[in-house]
Amino acid sequence: MDSFEFNKVFAAVIASVLFIMVIGIVAETPFHKETGKPAFTIEVAEAATTEAVVDAGPSFAELMAGADADRGARQWNKCKACHTIDKDGGNRTGPNLYGIVGRTVAALDGFRYSGALEALGTSVWTYEMVDEWLANPQAMAKGSKMVLAVPKAGQRADLIAYLAGFTDAPVPMPTVEAVEEEADEAAETVEAATGN
Repeated sequence: MDSFEFNKVFAAVIASVLFIMVIGIVAETPFHKETGKPAFTIEVAEAATTEAVVDAGPSFAELMAGADADRGARQWNKCKACHTIDKDGGNRTGPNLYGIVGRTVAALDGFRYSGALEALGTSVWTYEMVDEWLANPQAMAKGSKMVLAVPKAGQRADLIAYLAGFTDAPVPMPTVEAVEEEADEAAETVEAATGN
């Protein structure tokens, strides 16, 4: 190969590389962001904003009013590997849950509870407390042996409705009217205390 042929090949390679570089630069230009920091920051007072109204969804009492024990039985299938629910049923990895609502926390004879659950003291399992427990047992009693959670509120309500049917002393379900009355009474108490 003579020098003229070599120069043509070399020029073609250089032209190709330059062409690719130019295409890359042109393609990046619309998407390029400056990453430098400003020399100084100007503090600007934030305008007063109105609080956004957040829809928290239905209340626990509303969820319980629409709860379905038959759907809760399907949720129970996840639980029965560790728990029993029959009257006089034995314990497994977790305690028997017969009569759980209304029972004192960590008080079932014959079951060795974790220190985390025993630390809750003499609390009584209410519907709301069972709901909180099922939502995130580790948040309620860090170090508890129970790790399975039921993150969906509707599924928890169904499961709680199912569990509530297994007891000798049924505890009345929370009702929307009772919750509203309690909220009204609490608001009246606050108004009386503050003089508003």
